[in-house]
Amino acid sequence: MSRAAKLTLAGTSAMAVGIVYFVHFQQKAEKAAMHAGVIRDIEQQRIKKERLADFEMQKALEEEYRKVQTVRDGGSGAEG
Repeated sequence: MSRAAKLTLAGTSAMAVGIVYFVHFQQKAEKAAMHAGVIRDIEQQRIKKERLADFEMQKALEEEYRKVQTVRDGGSGAEG
């Protein structure tokens, strides 16, 4: 085998190994990014549930207070 053929074989082999390694690394990075997205979505859902629970609690408190207290619109806000 000639020297040029050996260099060509070595070069193409090294390039193929490099491409396989790069694709493997890129797939791992994409998988990690997708997993981070799932974690972020779960956290957003948890926050949304907490806010909804707070809203429901405030709504219940408002109804309770409206039963007990008389609520009037102050109009323009100026007394006199």
